[in-house]
Amino acid sequence: MRIRSLIAVLATAVAGVLGASSGAVAAPAGPQFIIGGTTVSSAPWAAAVFSNGSFTCSGTIIAPQWVLTARHCLNGTMSVRVGSVYRSSGGVTRTVSATYSRYDLALMRLSSSVSTSYVTLANSNPPINSTNTIYGWGQTCYSGCSASSQLKTATVRVTSTSYTDAYGGQAIRSTEISGNAWRGDSGGPEFYNGAQVGVASTADGYSIQNYGSVAYNRAWITSVAGV
Repeated sequence: MRIRSLIAVLATAVAGVLGASSGAVAAPAGPQFIIGGTTVSSAPWAAAVFSNGSFTCSGTIIAPQWVLTARHCLNGTMSVRVGSVYRSSGGVTRTVSATYSRYDLALMRLSSSVSTSYVTLANSNPPINSTNTIYGWGQTCYSGCSASSQLKTATVRVTSTSYTDAYGGQAIRSTEISGNAWRGDSGGPEFYNGAQVGVASTADGYSIQNYGSVAYNRAWITSVAGV
């Protein structure tokens, strides 16, 4: 769930990278956010991700000093706001002291701990045809809209776990039920049965989104963050 300039390059059928800096496959340099859905009143695990002081992506806090987001969100000096549904106010802010990445997932080590509710990470992918929930601060229409100042959520239906994220890792593909991811939603979570199963990577801006699989990268997350 990233928010930067409104530059979009959709070079493949589902090629809109949902975040800031690039280097990723078919990576646009623009923001992407949830279209449709509803606003969220509480999300203590939510992390707004900033690059060089500008809001760039969404993420989740998974442990006192660790935030999970998308690799293509990493650019320049990183910081986060944790625990507020408003990306520009509330919660607590921390600088990022180190980053680690694998496929289109990234772990950011915070400069100091944050005490809040942390997300539970899934050990398996969600079932095909299951209803999942996505979150992010994002543009509320395909073009001409600004980012939402308040965190949004939408429901989606899983269609496959055989696609790839922006860097070639396993991804969960889903289609819109009540809304879909778009520019600015990069790094934001997808949940099934209360556990985070995915990290927003790419979307077409209409109905399809690909989220990097948490389960596929689970051992790596544990080796880096101890979670």
